Amino acid sequence: MGLNTRWTATPNAVYVPDNPAQIAPIVQSAVTSGSRLTVRSGGHCFENFTYNADVKTIIDLTNMKGIYYHSGLNAIAVEPGAILLDVYKKLYRTWGVILPGGVCYSVGIGGHVAGGGWGWLVRRNGLIIDHLYAVEVVVVDAYGKAKTIVATREKTDPNRELWWAHTGGGGGNFGVVTRYFFRSPGATGTDPRNLLPKPPQKVLSSFVAWNWADLTQADFNRIVQNYANWHVANSSPTSPTRNLVSLIQAFHKSNGQFLLLSAVDASVSNAQSMLDDYLAAIRNGVVATPFVAEVPQPWLQFAEQTGTTNALLNDVTLRAKYKSAYMKSAFTPTQLNGLYNALTRADINNPKINLVISPYGGATAAVAPSDTAMPHRQAALKLLWSVQWPDPADDALYIGWARQSYQETFSETGGMPVPNDVTDGCYINYADVDTRDPVWNQSTATWHDLYYKDNYPRLQAVKKAYDPRNIFRHGLSIELPS
Repeated sequence: MGLNTRWTATPNAVYVPDNPAQIAPIVQSAVTSGSRLTVRSGGHCFENFTYNADVKTIIDLTNMKGIYYHSGLNAIAVEPGAILLDVYKKLYRTWGVILPGGVCYSVGIGGHVAGGGWGWLVRRNGLIIDHLYAVEVVVVDAYGKAKTIVATREKTDPNRELWWAHTGGGGGNFGVVTRYFFRSPGATGTDPRNLLPKPPQKVLSSFVAWNWADLTQADFNRIVQNYANWHVANSSPTSPTRNLVSLIQAFHKSNGQFLLLSAVDASVSNAQSMLDDYLAAIRNGVVATPFVAEVPQPWLQFAEQTGTTNALLNDVTLRAKYKSAYMKSAFTPTQLNGLYNALTRADINNPKINLVISPYGGATAAVAPSDTAMPHRQAALKLLWSVQWPDPADDALYIGWARQSYQETFSETGGMPVPNDVTDGCYINYADVDTRDPVWNQSTATWHDLYYKDNYPRLQAVKKAYDPRNIFRHGLSIELPS
């Protein structure tokens, strides 16, 4: 069982390897015996891709959490079982560097990187995949032989396409990742302290909380649209505001809270005025008065607090459903109405329902859509619909909430955020099998259009080259070409 208790399995074997060399023999044994194989890194998969009734062999990578300098590749190696907070602490305390990875502290880096890896420093330093130099993967060839391959981003590497596929192609598609190797493009020398970005020493963090009882629909629309407009206007890679990051966490009305969490690199000369101007822009025209707190604090402390104090990110006793969308521009009136209705439904009383609106743009937009497998480089925002509940008897109610609110929000485009001038598809790390169900996806976009856009045929070619027997598969896995 993972983070989402909806998904369980009763495998014949669970292997818990301690080092990369042990993986290939485990994979070989499963392939030879015809045993259905899946892999667990941190257990945060949103769908049943790891745990389901068909699984007979699970490789649990949680003991593989080494983080060290690899002199042969001149890169920092991170094993796939390492959780994000441990990665951040080790990198910062040992070498004074950071990876721009996710917020939730307990996510395993194995799947996080493969799916594209968004995090707090996205506007300042890009996605975590933008710093991936190489990946070590156990693959299975056409003859059923398991073998280990190291694929790098070097133009001359014959396995470069396998590296590329792990820069947003999604987990569980091509093989078992046994190590990632990180070195930023343009980094020089062999000193690990110079191979990755340095985080802000300190940040000015801001916490703004509106009481739902004080918010009208006009206030809601104004806050969300102000947030969208600001990020669209400041999405350039050269924007002077790229050192500022901010997200909205809007809980269901039954929770009472509508939150805006922000931070700016305190070393920037105009940090305070940048934060003040930003908060003024978000509050412009809003009648309700929020609670506001500003706290200067070390970067690592900020990252740890935001990742560990949110019970919704870390409660392993709950059932859940999630959906995602990318936005290129501000919301349409229909979309705003759908979001508001989702968070104010009177027949729902669940304080764990929330909508998270996160930033893109900045350094993320400096990379071309085809340079990595993650194609949503022109997006300004990422949305996450999240609902959690403890009782299986409530599955229909809350899964229905997610489906209905999502479909209403994107009713102008067949119930999905189809890639166009306004929306830009979905985030594969927030996997949602409804995207391939015609009941819920009545749009012109296939599921792979939503997740991979024009990069999908190239991912299929990688699949054919490195997993021709389709050993690594799940409900949204890359399909072999026809």
